[in-house]
Amino acid sequence: MRTGRLEAFTDGVVAIIITIMVLELKVPAGGSFAALSASVPILLAYVLSFVNVGLYWNNHHHLMHATDRIDGRVLWANLFLLFWLSLVPFVIRWLDESSFSAAATAAYGVVLGMAAIGYQVTERAIIAVNGRDSALARAVGADRKGKISILLYAIAIPVSFWIQAVAIALYVAVILVWLIPDRRIERVLKE
Repeated sequence: MRTGRLEAFTDGVVAIIITIMVLELKVPAGGSFAALSASVPILLAYVLSFVNVGLYWNNHHHLMHATDRIDGRVLWANLFLLFWLSLVPFVIRWLDESSFSAAATAAYGVVLGMAAIGYQVTERAIIAVNGRDSALARAVGADRKGKISILLYAIAIPVSFWIQAVAIALYVAVILVWLIPDRRIERVLKE
């Protein structure tokens, strides 16, 4: 199978997720900056989540450009990834309504961690279809960034129950790992 429908479906789901995230934001109760300042924590959670979802979309785009063929395993792996991403608006709302409780902060990490696992599973399913000598397999290699991300989520989730600020800092650290441009796929495709 070609990747076109998978790409289009993923693009659509990601667009809906981002739309739901912004629609879930509550307008401040008053017209002053003081009223807006009460919304700062949830606005920051929205920015963190928007960047996270955007990073998945961007990396998925690169993944598809390094992919010649997909099969049913890839379709299901991709649905697993999208399922977890689709829960991001839910956990943002829970963070907001629980005033960033320990459970909600941990749930945020579970959702993002499972999305990271979903991305890894999708990547590995694509490599299985296209072969160990495929462009994607050569590009990602051992995929240290992916493994580091999952490790940071695994640390942050239990930390959420003691010090939420440290867990959130670890979630931000994952973003910083991925914000550093990753040219592995582009380099291999130019070969």
